[in-house]
Amino acid sequence: MTDATTTPGAAAPKSSLLQLDDRVRRRNAAERRFKAYGIAAVSIGLVFLALLLFAIIRNGVPAYTQTFLTVPIELQADKLDKNGNRDLEEIQKVSTFGYKPLIIDGMEAALAGQGIASPFEKAKDLEKMVSASAPAQIRDFVLANPDRIGETVEFRLLASSRVDGYLKGRVAREDLARDKNLDAEHLDVADAMRDAGILERTFNWAFIFGADASESRPEQAGIGVSMIGSFFMMLVVLGLALPIGVAASIYLEEFAPKNRWTDLIEVNISNLAAVPSIVFGILGLAVFIQFAHLPQSAPLVGGLVLTLMTLPTIIISTRASLKAVPPSIRDAALGVGASKMQSVFHHVLPLAMPGILTGTIIGLAQALGETAPLLLIGMVGYIASNYPDGIASGFLDPNSAMPAQIYEWAKRADPAYYERAWGGIIILLLFLMTMNIIAIILRRRFERRW
Repeated sequence: MTDATTTPGAAAPKSSLLQLDDRVRRRNAAERRFKAYGIAAVSIGLVFLALLLFAIIRNGVPAYTQTFLTVPIELQADKLDKNGNRDLEEIQKVSTFGYKPLIIDGMEAALAGQGIASPFEKAKDLEKMVSASAPAQIRDFVLANPDRIGETVEFRLLASSRVDGYLKGRVAREDLARDKNLDAEHLDVADAMRDAGILERTFNWAFIFGADASESRPEQAGIGVSMIGSFFMMLVVLGLALPIGVAASIYLEEFAPKNRWTDLIEVNISNLAAVPSIVFGILGLAVFIQFAHLPQSAPLVGGLVLTLMTLPTIIISTRASLKAVPPSIRDAALGVGASKMQSVFHHVLPLAMPGILTGTIIGLAQALGETAPLLLIGMVGYIASNYPDGIASGFLDPNSAMPAQIYEWAKRADPAYYERAWGGIIILLLFLMTMNIIAIILRRRFERRW
């Protein structure tokens, strides 16, 4: 006797578990196609990311090098200190225009010392090869060292943006037909000076630590002062957004009653996270500058505007971190006699802190790269040419920020500023990557799994 009986003449089964039927084959083929689509999408994304990084590096790396001229300049006493008494007030009366002839004489002497014949009828044409900042550089040296008047001092002067662009391949000889700043003879002299070692291209620390310059001196522009402006803005955002955002999140998640008002608040917080950043800039212009009369272009105002923009992000991430803590933690704390506040601050909040810090850092990184709100409070209309004198000055004096500085450079006419905009993007990306890496490390270091 068996468990199954067979009917005489019954047909054998058409399929077997050991063989794939047509439906299973179609399902497996669909899964393979979906996997291929996913791999293709990821590959396309990586290709575009690689192209973007390649474009940023290729266009931005030249900004970190600059062309300098080594020129011996005689500080002629009859032009800088006619009375010969080394009175600083009398020496200050000599403007930068009085130093230009000294630069021209020094360049002629440098060319003659290397046996390079000048092709110019007027020696004044050599001035076009030097940055417009050179006379001010020499004047500052003389004012700081009046005892050096009468000596021949070797100066390292910035070359003009066109000469610098020629050595970097940004300026070609055929472009000079419509360029009033240089001609082919200047490039011939530049080639000869480079071969003689007078003209050299070296790493430019002033781009990282220097200040911005006017449109006539792109070779002197740096992003250092703007970095300080961004730093003070981030201090404002961190000092305001973190405590306010965490406090609001704790109240909404742990203490607030669940009713229509809290539901309305939650919906508005989610909507604020999706509001375009330029709307916060308009709000900051109306409230902080026009109503509160805070100083325009100040990092304090920029920090307040970015705080408003960052708060929804911090609140949402903090609430998600609080929700991730198991309810058993709260119940256990309440069960041993802890109050509601003690259970939250002694147990729930420490366990949620890694997620809170991660969300805060990501919010700060988002605020660091914002440009639109800063447009409306005037931070792009200010040339960040001086470092702040102190902490109060850093918050209240007009300044710029890295994204605003990059935007300002990108819209200027000289191609050298366009090159610096790419270089500034590299620094900004390094800051953003560093902040995101710190967020990842904190999350993995302190993350608890239940």
